This record gives sequence, structure tokens and C-alpha cells, in this order.
Amino acid sequence: MKHFLFSAFLFWIGMTSVQAQQLQSPDKQLLMTFSLLSDGTPSYTLSYKGKVVIKPSKLGFELKNDKKSLRNDFVLTDTKTATFDESWKPVWGEVASIRNQYNELAVTLNQKETERQMVVRFRLFNEGLGFRYEFPLQKNLSYFVIKEEKTQFAMTGDHTAFWIPGDYDTQEYDYTTSKLSEIRGFSEKAKTANLSQTTFSPTGVQTSLLMKTKEGLYLNLHEAALINYSCMHLNLDDKNMIFESWLTPDQIGDKGLMQAPHNSPWRTIMVSDDARTILASKMTLNLNDPCKIEDTSWIKPMKYVGVWWEMITDKSSWSYTDELPSVQLGVTDYTKVKPNGRHGATTENVKKYIDFAALHGFDGVLVEGWNEGWEDWFGHSKDYVFDFVTPYPDFDVKGIRDYAKAKGVKMIMHHETSGSVRNYERHMDKAYQFMKDNGYDAVKSGYVGNILPLGSNHYSQFSNNHYQYAVEKAAEYQIMVNAHEAVRPTGICRTYPNLIANESARGTEYQSFGGSKPNHVTLLPFMRLLGGPMDYTPGIFEMNISSFSPNNKSHVNSTLANQLALYVTLYSPLQMAADFPEHYNKFLDAFQFIKDVAMDWDESKYLEAEPGDYITVARKAKGSNNWFVGNVNGETPRTSKIKLDFLDKGKTYEATIYADAKDAHYKTNPQAYTIRKVKVNSKSQLSQFSAPGGGYAVSIVEVKK
Repeated sequence: MKHFLFSAFLFWIGMTSVQAQQLQSPDKQLLMTFSLLSDGTPSYTLSYKGKVVIKPSKLGFELKNDKKSLRNDFVLTDTKTATFDESWKPVWGEVASIRNQYNELAVTLNQKETERQMVVRFRLFNEGLGFRYEFPLQKNLSYFVIKEEKTQFAMTGDHTAFWIPGDYDTQEYDYTTSKLSEIRGFSEKAKTANLSQTTFSPTGVQTSLLMKTKEGLYLNLHEAALINYSCMHLNLDDKNMIFESWLTPDQIGDKGLMQAPHNSPWRTIMVSDDARTILASKMTLNLNDPCKIEDTSWIKPMKYVGVWWEMITDKSSWSYTDELPSVQLGVTDYTKVKPNGRHGATTENVKKYIDFAALHGFDGVLVEGWNEGWEDWFGHSKDYVFDFVTPYPDFDVKGIRDYAKAKGVKMIMHHETSGSVRNYERHMDKAYQFMKDNGYDAVKSGYVGNILPLGSNHYSQFSNNHYQYAVEKAAEYQIMVNAHEAVRPTGICRTYPNLIANESARGTEYQSFGGSKPNHVTLLPFMRLLGGPMDYTPGIFEMNISSFSPNNKSHVNSTLANQLALYVTLYSPLQMAADFPEHYNKFLDAFQFIKDVAMDWDESKYLEAEPGDYITVARKAKGSNNWFVGNVNGETPRTSKIKLDFLDKGKTYEATIYADAKDAHYKTNPQAYTIRKVKVNSKSQLSQFSAPGGGYAVSIVEVKK
């Protein structure tokens, strides 16, 4: 590791009433300039290969009940510089080792009138810039309330943007592609109904935001290390093409309750003329603290099945009975009511999934709707909605525990909070201990509906602190967490790798709610996955949902080959084979890829990428010489052409290629696929057709001599 002070990247530039300093990236392709404007306003610019990509952009804060903002009247009192270069090994990940290399500049600013101090710390990586605000312990700024953070990102033109509406409560939208100037006009059309949503502006968008300039540069705006702070959205001044940070408020409109010393999350800007660089970047992870869990041996990637798709498609129900208009835990006697006959989490049904998992080598089985309270769990602002330990009469906790253990299968717990975070924290220790007592090492938590106390938002400082508390408390019990409806990931999984996955985006469930755009999965890696892995729940083989759930007329907008590819292109150490066992039994030759594909990797190579159009990824399985390739395609059919030069020279491999048939189409012929085997080596090239909404998946195994 190298960590030492430097001065070669720091320059003083004579400007009229302006102090300016410059910071270069290690490869000298990026240049950040910090300056104080004539009125003492902090600002910065960013250039890439000699061209400005972020025009002069202001920094600072508006404070509540404070006559003087933290926006201007600053003087520069100190600078500190450093360079850093190390490699670290993630507990799980896309690669076995991650290089963390940057040059740093920290500027200390004093406000003349108030004598308050603020530090802005910049870190410039080869792929982008991260900066944050730091508030040291000080006499004149100890407790304060943020009215609004005023960080600007000034664009150089009317870029093409891939965006979802700014919303305090959900990220579960399809992406819209438009010019920045068109966001206002598309804002209403971009919204789709959700059980809890709060949009705030016709030009508001969420991070991670991807843009492409007319010169072919890719820009990404996001944040890293979101700890004890409100989630940042972006609001566009579409006359001047300037984005400004827009924090999620609490019930009374406050954006952050601060006590010094305190740091904001990092604000990040990635820049590249190659889309693959954005996909491969580990900058977000590198801006988070190293792992705080001393013993990580219990954190293990998992491939699982479960009853979830039955409920989502309306084949089965979470609730045990249809007789009760309301229930009260500890009062309602479920043994005296009639079962509805559609309950999915029965002992008999779950054993079927355990048998399937054991037969095909899956690690775990997820069970939802096993516990009392689902009859009136949503829409009533109910505080004491679940206790997370009391099963329905038809779910034998101990019997399932013993049955799964005998089969070598781990059970995955489900904790739906219905947004009542206080109730979850009230029961958390007991619930986690219940999990350990019954052999559950992982939990899928959910926050569907409005957050309680009423008026809170999913991405406020209060809620974010709850999600963090749940992960840290789970670590005490050696439990892995897969959080749904929580705040979007910002790389915290580096610090707490028991946060093994999140949903936090529009997942497969929306294929049952009317369908997602066929190019959706070509965009998720560019935005959602930059902060951490997603529990997307792929592997759907039966696209016509009405064939098994007559009341649901939705269609999965994907080909079967595309569903296979998702296990490679949408990285996660937690992967579900989401469809029913009977559907997999019809296509066992294709199902073989799901069984074979790894979840943890030594190397990852992004071979092709264009947001909204296609992504092709090759990954080398952890501790193995086997490779897996995935390609997902948008709406336009194309032929993917890749080189296999990532294979070891001089070795021969057998490639099994699962691909769209020539007449495959996500809408009209989604189950048309071919499987072929060929011998390949490092000199081989693959030319493969990808249908609309399609793709291909390849397993590459070394041929032993």
C-alpha cells in the first residue's frame, strides 16, 4: 500500500479575486479545479481529456432558522493533499481484488462573519470524482438543521439521459430515455403507480443518473456511503442545464438533523468515453469504509428457490384466511377460522421446494407469508402488524427446520414490516434469535407501504438510519440481509458485507404487474448496480402468466435465453431461480445453466456495452478456471461479436451456448432457444444472434487432458 502526501497535483492559479487549485487523476485524464468565487462561494469544475464535462458548479448549504447560510463568505484557511493506492479483497464480489487508487485534496473553509468551519474533501479516481462535506467539532456549528443541500452539477449541454422520476419513497420505475430538456415533458408519463410514492418536481430525477453527451462521453451522478443522512435526488434547472442536490425531507420538511463532527455522503461523478468503464467501476465501493465485521466466514453467497413467484402472480396468497376483516396479534385465533385454500406457505408446499432445491443443488428456500398477520397487513397504517415469530397453523416451523436440515438446504426468513420500522426494531432481537434457533442465516426484509410514523419517507435520514441499524444488528447475530424497498445501495456492502443484496429498483415482480420494458435489464447495471448487488429474482421460464394464473394477463417481456443471461449480467451473490419447479422441469436442458452458473467471481470482463441496447459480460468463477458469459439485448435484434481472449492461452475449453432461436422474440416467441456445444480457446471468437428482449448465456469449462 502507498499512502503519502503529494504536491505535484496542486497548483495555485492567479485569477481576479479568485483562489483556485487543481487536482489530477492518477492517469492524468481527469482534472478537477476548486475555486472560491469573488463572494466566497465554493465551486468546482471537472474536465476529461482536456474538455470540460462539469461547468462551474457551486457548493454549500441552506440552514434552517439561521440568518447566515453555508453558501458564501468563505475564505480558504488550509489545504491538505494526499495520494492513495492499495488493493483490498472483498468478502464476495465481481473480482477477487479491488484497486483503490486516487489523489486527494481537502480544503478547509472558514466563514468570516460566523467563524464556522467546513471542509470539502475531493478524491479523484481514474474513472471519476468523489467529494463530500465535513463538519469538524467546533464552537459555532455544533447542532444544526439542513434546509437544503445546494450542491450543483452544471452540464455542458442537452445530454441524453437515462432516468427515473425523483421520488422520496420508491425507485421502482422503468427508465425513460430523453434529452435533459425533455424531462419536464416526460415527467408524468414516466410515473407508474406504486404502493408508496412521493414525487417532488417535474424535473426531479434519482441517482444513479446516467447521461451520454453528443460527443460520446458517458457521465454518471450518484452518491456513496449514505450514512446518517438523507438520500440525495437531483433537481434540474432545465433552462441552464444545472442539476442541484435535493435531499429527502422528514415529516416537517427538514432535510437533515446534524451534529458535528459529521460527514455528508460522497457526491460522485463518473466520466468515460467507454461505457464499459462505468460498468466496471468500483469507485462507489472504494468511497466506503473497509469491512467492520471481523469474522466474515459466515457470509456466503446463496442460490435459492421459493414460493414468492406464486404470490406475486396471484397463484397463491400470503394470507391464511379470507374470513377476517382485521386481525390483532395475540388476540386473533387462527385455529378457529377457515383456511382460504390458496395459502402458499404451507408445510406441504414448502417441502416441495425443499425437495427441488436438494435435488438440483440449491443452497436455500425462501418462504413468504408463513407468519400471522397478512390478512390486513397493508394500507391501515398499522403499527403492531407482525411479530416475526408466530407461524400460521399450517406452517410447522420446527418440522420445516428439521426437514430442510436433513436435505442439506438452508431456509431463508422473510420479514415484511409494512413500513412500521418502530415495530420491527421493537421485535428485532427476538426475531433474529428466532431465526438462529431455527436454522435461518439470511433474511429478506420488506418495507412495502408508507413508513410509520406517518409522514416519514422511505429515503429520509430517519429511515436510512433504520436500514443501517437493521444491517448492523443482523451482523451481531451473523445474519445476512436482503432488504427490499429500502434506500438504494451506495456501497455500504463493503463495510457490512452481510448486506448481501437489495431490491431497490424495478425487479422481476413488475413483469407480473403489467411488464417492464424489454431493455430494462440493459440499464440496471449502469445505474442501480453501481452501489451494490440487486436481488432481481431472475429465471422466469413461463412468460405467459395467465397460463397458470388466469386472472393475471401480464406477460414477461423477456426471452428464456435472456433470463439465463441475467445470472451473469446482473451481478449478485444472492440469486433466485424464481419460477415454479414444474416450469423448470419442462426445460431441464436450459435449467442446467442456472444450476451451473457461479455467484462469486475472481474476474469480470465487460466485453460489450451500450446503455439501453446491450451488455455482454464474461466472469471467471471463484477458485475455478470456468467462465460464464451473459448477453442481454434491448428491443433491436443484433449480432453480438466477442473475442474469447480472456481464456488461458494454450488451453482448450468446451463452451455450452444457450441462445435465442432465429425466430425468438420477447413478445411472440419467448421460449424459442437453442443449445449447442463447441470447443474454444483464447483465439476463438463468438458471433451470436440476440433477439428483441433476448440474449444468450455461455458456460465455458476447461477440457482436462
